[in-house]
Amino acid sequence: MVTRRSLVERLADWRDQKNWQEFFETYWKLIYSVACKAGLTDAEAQDVVQETVITVAKRVNELKYDPEHGSFKGWLLHITRWRIADQFRKREPGEQHPKRQRAEPGGTATIERAPDPAGFDLETVWDVEWRENLLASAVARVKRKVEARQYQIFDCYVMKEWPARKVAQTLGTSIAQVYLAKHRISALLKKEIKNLESPEP
Repeated sequence: MVTRRSLVERLADWRDQKNWQEFFETYWKLIYSVACKAGLTDAEAQDVVQETVITVAKRVNELKYDPEHGSFKGWLLHITRWRIADQFRKREPGEQHPKRQRAEPGGTATIERAPDPAGFDLETVWDVEWRENLLASAVARVKRKVEARQYQIFDCYVMKEWPARKVAQTLGTSIAQVYLAKHRISALLKKEIKNLESPEP
């Protein structure tokens, strides 16, 4: 899964505050959550978010012209990984997580390869968080486009997995309306998820 090509390309314009805000709202929780799960503190994770966004701003043109970066998902992971490694390098020598802090000769951080006592796997965590973030972002967008009652029906029936009859009785509607809400909002969700993706960067 990769982000919309159009959004990424528009980020090349630093003055485009609307698209930068959209980018930030879509991805900051993903970056922050992965940084925390990597073992960083709240303040360090917030710094990772800030530094990652700054790096994206400086290097976004590389994604357009350099196929070596692959998907946007992988490109953003690469940047986030190094910003996380930076935070571990900034720690004082006596602080925890020495294995993640260690660097190989030449200054290359070993965060990608160093075994972690807790079995932390950055790429696996990134994949899980990416999917969850993508769905959460799509849901947030859909909620702004539909009536609150329609989303409530969908939420109870699809997200909470209530039986259709229970949803209808609890919310004072018909089973037919429950099915219609599911159909309509599911279609909107698929559309939003597709809008957050593109075949190639």
